[in-house]
Amino acid sequence: MRMVQLTKQEKENILENLLKRSPNQYDEYQEAVNEILENVKKEGDKAVFDYTKRFDKANISKETLYVTEEEIKEAYSLVDADLIETMKKSIANIRDFHERQVRNSWFHTREDGVILGQRITALASVGVYVPGGKAAYPSSVLMNIIPAKVAGVKRIVMATPPGKDGKVTPVTLVAAHLAGASEVVKVGGAQAIAALAYGTESIPKVDKIVGPGNIFVALAKKTVYGHVSIDSVAGPSEILVLADETANPRYVAADLLSQAEQVSKEVDTFVASLSRKEIISKSLENYGYLLIADNMDEAIDVVNEIASEHLEIITKNPFDTMTRVKNAGAMFLGEYSSEPLGDYFAGPNHVLPTNGTAKFFSPLSVDDFIKKSSVISYSREALEEAHEDIIKFAKAEHLTAHANSIAVRFGKEVFDEN
Repeated sequence: MRMVQLTKQEKENILENLLKRSPNQYDEYQEAVNEILENVKKEGDKAVFDYTKRFDKANISKETLYVTEEEIKEAYSLVDADLIETMKKSIANIRDFHERQVRNSWFHTREDGVILGQRITALASVGVYVPGGKAAYPSSVLMNIIPAKVAGVKRIVMATPPGKDGKVTPVTLVAAHLAGASEVVKVGGAQAIAALAYGTESIPKVDKIVGPGNIFVALAKKTVYGHVSIDSVAGPSEILVLADETANPRYVAADLLSQAEQVSKEVDTFVASLSRKEIISKSLENYGYLLIADNMDEAIDVVNEIASEHLEIITKNPFDTMTRVKNAGAMFLGEYSSEPLGDYFAGPNHVLPTNGTAKFFSPLSVDDFIKKSSVISYSREALEEAHEDIIKFAKAEHLTAHANSIAVRFGKEVFDEN
């Protein structure tokens, strides 16, 4: 990790370095992704099965594409019972948090006969992408499916690549079943995104695609946006720790970043003993910084500029500090609220904006699985009072037909003045 005393020049250099982490830079893969998307769009199931054979070494057909009840039962028998109970506790917390986000339709009636409102309806269908392989992430399964379920989405189809044996990773499958997935298809990569976006003979298209994936999945989601909605194009995970002199340097080091010289020593100690030390060391070398600010105001300015995915606040009064932070995906307050609490158990969603997008994006929520329709109803009396203003507005925009559709209701006609 590099230790940096914050100056105006150093701030600029650091932010430029950090903001190089955008997935938009991986255009070298775009041509391959486009070819996969186009082939699936044209050939449907055949292309999906061919790519699954090519990339995942699995033979999948129409008969074996969807996970069966027998496969779900088998998965339960292969997953540790204690882990299943832990997932159930996590699900309860996640569901409780997201149920508090539910919005209701509303209507406002005025005395002049005007009724205005907003109708909330759930999306009809959602695709949830889940990476496969040995590095299974059941927590992501829960975080993507549960808010969709709470929102009222009827069809939630999870897509995940099969192993060579044509089966889904057991813990992933159990998590999907516990969370409430409607169906699970054994398809991964860009071909899965294409199938969900365009539809095939066996996989009906969905309205929105969410979930993490590799660069091919990320670029595929970005490309199909417009045919369907997507959650975001996520970059690498980030954590920023805002600490003052009261913070325990060992806790700060365990959470990976920032305070002072002694934290750097603790980080080195932890890295040497962790299972993924090569990956961690490379991340710290490329993107790890110990930023030393002269005062808390300066530190918070940099925090807001970085707009980190995860922000831990370990200060004398973290709740007061929080009120001055505007940009962060999720904030963890106090030394006993470390980031993994949010990843697995607390309840708030761990699908968060990365790469500085916390300045304008929010965590995945129930709102991502609903849509809003405006409701407008005017009585004749209410429209009569407003009709001249509407006609005037329409004429100003040279939309004569708009003006006329109002005018004819009161025995008038508007003609094109040109």
